[in-house]
Parts: sequence; structure tokens; C-alpha cells
Amino acid sequence: VAALESDLFGLDAWSEAQIGAELSAPGRAMLVAEHAAAPGERAAVVGYAVLGVAGDLADLLRIGVDPTQRRTGIASALLAHLLGAARAAGAERMLLEVSAANTGAAAFYAARGFVEIHRRPRYYRDDSAALVLQREL
Repeated sequence: VAALESDLFGLDAWSEAQIGAELSAPGRAMLVAEHAAAPGERAAVVGYAVLGVAGDLADLLRIGVDPTQRRTGIASALLAHLLGAARAAGAERMLLEVSAANTGAAAFYAARGFVEIHRRPRYYRDDSAALVLQREL
């Protein structure tokens, strides 16, 4: 997961220690998608998502899919599972942040009912704004 995180997010990637710290925090869960491996071989991580739930609010903290596996339904499956998990944990809405420069991800979330509720200028290291998106559960 840490290697894929680094490949996907570059300078904004969480370190292995940060991933561990996130997962040890209360209300956190990680879902990992793996590509099936041949017998005796290690399965390859092709996607992951991190969820935080506190009371009636869920935060999609991270979602990432190996670029070679995009448009295969992995991100949709990860998100659908976490939406259900957030509802089951008592959350009434989900928030997330995405770079305004990442138009593909913004379109992905919009197609799944997320709407922009706030914009944080120059939030990321590349000076792109963070779009704060929300979806009712």
C-alpha cells in the first residue's frame, strides 16, 4: 500500500509511518484490493481506500488505484463498500478532499453524488486548490 501511495501521490503521499498512524486512530478502516496471484506468489495491491468515521460524519481519507487497473471498477467497488460501512457505523454524510487539478477524480465523485461545498486555495504542494466534496448517506 505504501509503495502504491507513493507512486500515486508523490510529494503529498503518506509515508509508511503515516499510514500506520492513520490506521491506528479511532474509527479508521482500510480496504485493500488485490490482484490474484499464482500459487506461491504474493498478491499485488491494485487499490486501497481509507475511511474515518466519527459520529454522524465519515471522511474518505484516501482512495487510490494502480494506473494500469483504472477504469476496471476497482475505485467504484472500494467507494461503494466504504459508503455502506460508513452508513452501518452511523454516519449520515461523507466528506472528502480532491485536488481541483485532478479533473478525472472530481468527475468520478460527481458521478457518484458528491457535490462541492468548499474550496481551499493552494492547498496541495503543487499549489492546486482542494475541493471539499460531500455526499449524504
